Amino acid sequence: MTTLPDQYLQLRSEITADARLKLSLAAVPMPVPGADEVLVRVQAAPINPSDMGLLFGAGDLATARNEGSAERPVLVADVPQAAMRGMASRVGQAMPVGNEGAGVVVAAGASEAAQALMGRTVAMLGGDMYAEYRCLNVAQCMALPEAVSAREGASCFVNPLTALSMPETMRMEGHKALVHTAAASNLGQMLNRICIADGVPLVNIVRKPEQAAILREIGATHVLDSTAPDFMKRLIDALAETGATIAFDAIGGGPLAGQILVAMEAAASRGQTYSRYGSASPKQVYVYGRLDLSPTTIPPAVGMAWGVGGYLLTYFLQKIGSDGRRRLRERVLAELGTTFASRYSHEISLAQALDVDTARAYNAKHTGEKYLIRPTA
Repeated sequence: MTTLPDQYLQLRSEITADARLKLSLAAVPMPVPGADEVLVRVQAAPINPSDMGLLFGAGDLATARNEGSAERPVLVADVPQAAMRGMASRVGQAMPVGNEGAGVVVAAGASEAAQALMGRTVAMLGGDMYAEYRCLNVAQCMALPEAVSAREGASCFVNPLTALSMPETMRMEGHKALVHTAAASNLGQMLNRICIADGVPLVNIVRKPEQAAILREIGATHVLDSTAPDFMKRLIDALAETGATIAFDAIGGGPLAGQILVAMEAAASRGQTYSRYGSASPKQVYVYGRLDLSPTTIPPAVGMAWGVGGYLLTYFLQKIGSDGRRRLRERVLAELGTTFASRYSHEISLAQALDVDTARAYNAKHTGEKYLIRPTA
């Protein structure tokens, strides 16, 4: 039986009362699993865009500097005073970070379900994953096939389930095709593979020609560059052809959500009798990311049958219930090496995650770059 240490390292993020962001590695006591819990030695945990808000808060990484030692670094950055009000509820709290990860179960509680995972490599969803160990309920774990490593299974949850949730939401709300922005991301590529396999029309919006090339190489049909001079014309044509009336927007701020709604309205109004209220076709944009932190702008030419709202995977998973969650998880496992394969451009340690230059690099969220933390690899 493996002898476990008394403590382990866990990455913590804190906003201090004197307006600083402080990232550090805290030594925390080794937990003892309860009856339905397992203790996992974390071998891989991805850095997803959804982790950034908690990790960096309102910290200005342009002011970041390293303190501490090489083994126990501390990253410090200033928080603008104007942003401190939004951080008030977390001031003084050193908070663990990391939505998902994978590793080997090294201790298990007394229940049959917990004991069945002993020694298995599992994928995990439940926060606090940027750490050497994680103790959590068996319901938050998914046993990986024997041939799948922790590295290969580390991104089993956030991107795959979010990508699957989009056509699921489309069907649940009565739409027949969808739009996705920042579409060349890891998640966007998964969504394309899903839609191609399932016969779902998908309109992809990117911001660079090289991003469009990535999607065309994997078989995407409708790929539009939002910086092109004919973007709106091509978008309206693609929406008219596909009938897409629901969009999932990773950009969030700026004009793009409004442009999509304007284009949906123009497509829906083609050949219709004029109405000062616009078309009666429901049009919806869900904002699920904030790559642009500026306000979302909606112009007046969108008619009266539209909506813009936030979108969170957690709420969707609650809505579909345990049977729905199990169905989606089974598909992820079955297609882990194909549809839902994740590719990592960089693999770093916990200490390297707190290096200033490295933190700035992964916070930039460049297309084609995905970082994986290897806490105990």
